[in-house]
Amino acid sequence: MGIKERQERDREAVSRAILDAARELFVAEGYNNVSIRKIAERIEYSPAAIYGYFPSKDDIFYALAEEGFRLLYSRGDAAFDDGLERLEPLDRIRTIFWRLYEFSKQHPQYFELMFMDRSVPRISQVYERFAFAREMKAHLVEQLQACIEAHVFPAHVDAHVAFRLLAMGLMGAAMLRLSARLGPGENADTLARDVLNVTLRGLQSGIALESTSVEVTCQPEEVPVGTKVS
Repeated sequence: MGIKERQERDREAVSRAILDAARELFVAEGYNNVSIRKIAERIEYSPAAIYGYFPSKDDIFYALAEEGFRLLYSRGDAAFDDGLERLEPLDRIRTIFWRLYEFSKQHPQYFELMFMDRSVPRISQVYERFAFAREMKAHLVEQLQACIEAHVFPAHVDAHVAFRLLAMGLMGAAMLRLSARLGPGENADTLARDVLNVTLRGLQSGIALESTSVEVTCQPEEVPVGTKVS
């Protein structure tokens, strides 16, 4: 390995250490309560050294949020993707949206940082950086629209509203589990599954919805979900 390659590897290792330490501190103590100095102390570096990798604490959050969105939208293996394509439209939607809840279990720190800490900066400030997430969300709305066109949901159902309802319900179950607010004997997985099934049945039933359509943007406090399917 040459000097340049070794330097790049070392720089990536330090960057990774900064992000891991920041993620743990942000979740444990809250974004507003963590300083660059505290992150530096965690990895035994100087604050000045941290600034050599990230210009500000907000930039550290943006890097973590980007990682989180990419984890959330990462595709499964070939077998999973092929199986997804063979599913009926409703089962495909159920499988895709279940991925949001699974994300909260597989990557709880990312989920908490992205969706449960209200003090984090808005990613609209770095709009172009998260274009890929907006594209994935638009694709999911298209999947819901395909269900409407296939008469799985009534024609009056708005795909954007359906997206909101499904994602918000599963996020609620995930938040109850992560905040340890479930009652005695309650099971978060069962609750999430019931929320998903009841919401889908409600959409199928043609119940009148009061929510109005909005353009699905990509904010940490708004709900991305699932995986891209082709």
